[in-house]
Amino acid sequence: MKFRVKDMDIATGNILIAIINYKDAQRLDLRSGDRILVKHNSHKVTCILNISESDKAVKEGSIGLFEEVLDRLNVKDKQVVDIRLTDKPESVKHIRDKLLGKHLNSQELYHITDDITNDRLTDIEKTYFVAASFIQGLRVPEIIELTKAMVNTGSRIKFGNVTLDKHSIGGVPGNRTTMLIVPIIAAAGFTIPKTSSRAITSPAGTADTMECLAKVELPERKIRSIVKKTGGCIVHGGSMNLAPADDKIIDVEHPLSIDAEGQLLASVMAKKYSVTANHVLIDIPMGKSTKAPTRKAAHHLQKMFQLIGKKLKMNVRVIITDGSHPIGNGIGPVLEAKDVMAVLRNDPLAPQDLKEKALMMAGILLEMTGKYKHGITKAREILESGKALRKMKDIMRAQGKQKMPALGEYTYPVKSTKSGKIQEIDNEIIAKIARIAGAPQDKGAGLLLSKKIHDHVQKNDVLYTIYAESKFKLHLVTKLVKESKGYRIR
Repeated sequence: MKFRVKDMDIATGNILIAIINYKDAQRLDLRSGDRILVKHNSHKVTCILNISESDKAVKEGSIGLFEEVLDRLNVKDKQVVDIRLTDKPESVKHIRDKLLGKHLNSQELYHITDDITNDRLTDIEKTYFVAASFIQGLRVPEIIELTKAMVNTGSRIKFGNVTLDKHSIGGVPGNRTTMLIVPIIAAAGFTIPKTSSRAITSPAGTADTMECLAKVELPERKIRSIVKKTGGCIVHGGSMNLAPADDKIIDVEHPLSIDAEGQLLASVMAKKYSVTANHVLIDIPMGKSTKAPTRKAAHHLQKMFQLIGKKLKMNVRVIITDGSHPIGNGIGPVLEAKDVMAVLRNDPLAPQDLKEKALMMAGILLEMTGKYKHGITKAREILESGKALRKMKDIMRAQGKQKMPALGEYTYPVKSTKSGKIQEIDNEIIAKIARIAGAPQDKGAGLLLSKKIHDHVQKNDVLYTIYAESKFKLHLVTKLVKESKGYRIR
């Protein structure tokens, strides 16, 4: 049946929606939530149906389409499309089976992943898949097949014979080791194409921080060229269509505060498998606000990553690090970028904890190649000789160097209310303070630590300084720190 397109001039965030008038819906026996196949010339897309209860939104004989559908169909306002009813995807049955405790095979997991990638499932259906995986768990064979499905429904890129990669499972503010490791490894002559995420619940992701120095949203062809030229890159992973189902699953997990172990493992390994990484280093920060709050949980994840790496024929090394407090001095994109550049410049005021962790990790990666017995010694030589700084500048130029944004002009010093020793710094509270100040959307927002774990302080010493780009956000955050500063001093 033919309908005339009405451009709704609304983007939904990749949910494929079409709207028809209630009279047309009655005539075709369609209901809200049904799926319809919309076709225009050689293009077709499956949409979730919504129904207009009046002629005001969508009149009879018209079909309202949102931006994502218009783009996929290559259709414009007032052009004509065909529609027909279509069944629910087969993957809905597989999701129901998983809810009932069934172990899914490779074909069933591929169907689900492919439908997630191509937006054929509703948010409710995706949520049930996440919930089923969380409640019922995924066995190792399911994790392996889900990993492969995530890779096979996106792009896969081979950069070279020896490709290195690293990943941290997160939870530690300021843990910007990637931006030091990449230039060190590339300066050593190895390939390290680092695709990084933007922040979801943290004050900055690696991509947010690198964007203060260079462009991170680049097409795949450009990224290949950069890696060929410099040996490394630090880009937003969304640019390369690597394991695209992963980001869509994360979008569902975030509001539910659910992080199914099997999906976490598949998510990390799929991104590494997508770039055909031979040697992968996984960092598991252990601390109460991380995904590994106890040593037992950390060791379990360590074993799982190693097992999956072996099954995928990847050389995977997993380290457990201290995730109980922030790393570095700055929290927020600009402040973290300044920390990274200070370390690369061998500035004596650069955060030594960030420097030493990055050197330790870079050293392990160098040893994994089989070329070095004492990798940390080589990593330190590359950093302290200035080779890593030169390599970072090469990568920045290749990606498109950008002027560092200014720090937020509105500041507030948070002071200690008593003397003593800093026993604990709460990562969650520190991250929340930085986010309410505006990070990561406001690149210049965040906080700069003056006192760190185990430091001795006097009453009225500045613990950290908050930076904001607006008076309103600074006002909001100052109210928060009156309730909790995030420091425990005894």
